[in-house]
Amino acid sequence: MPEEYQKLDDKIKELNSTRVYKKITPLYTKDWYIKWVASAVILVAVMCRSAPDVPKIFDLVLSFIGCTGWLTVGMIWHDRALIFLNSILLFVLGSGILSYIIRM
Repeated sequence: MPEEYQKLDDKIKELNSTRVYKKITPLYTKDWYIKWVASAVILVAVMCRSAPDVPKIFDLVLSFIGCTGWLTVGMIWHDRALIFLNSILLFVLGSGILSYIIRM
């Protein structure tokens, strides 16, 4: 193990507490890929939103895709806050997409 991690382990052992946890985030799992792709898609959607020449539908569709990814992650993690937030966002974005299509 690298020295900086050993130092952290030693500090945790010295505290002798059951409340101190060293967080280990799993890498390269299905949810890991989904959350990073969804985050990238949402960032692109925000860039589309800030550019005046890009049609609104790009922002709506990309945001919808990103929120779908985060809803999936929330369901995998059983995270009610992510499920709640992204379910509502999907409804709002879906309504916006339908409204945009109807007005065309």
